[in-house]
Amino acid sequence: MTYVYNESTAVVGPLAAFAEPHTYDLCEPHARSLTAPRGWDVVRHEGEFEPPPPTTDDLVALAEAVREAARPTPRPPEDDQNLPTPGHTARRGHLRVIPPNH
Repeated sequence: MTYVYNESTAVVGPLAAFAEPHTYDLCEPHARSLTAPRGWDVVRHEGEFEPPPPTTDDLVALAEAVREAARPTPRPPEDDQNLPTPGHTARRGHLRVIPPNH
């Protein structure tokens, strides 16, 4: 979907095969039910909405997402400064550790 502001027109069609400024990808139900502001025209694609063929960018993005999800998250080093001493509380972010018997 894209807006042609100088013509007060919203154009709804199939997904673009490449990134285009000022365009928006919509799912089929939203593409079919889109309305435009009062006084605007809506031009709709006639026919089925088919997804564009995959590009190498899509495949690379998918591979990177899978790699990122498979990476173990590093654990922060234990910091002795955050451990409570007798009679005191320690802060860890927004939490406090309160020693027993208080």
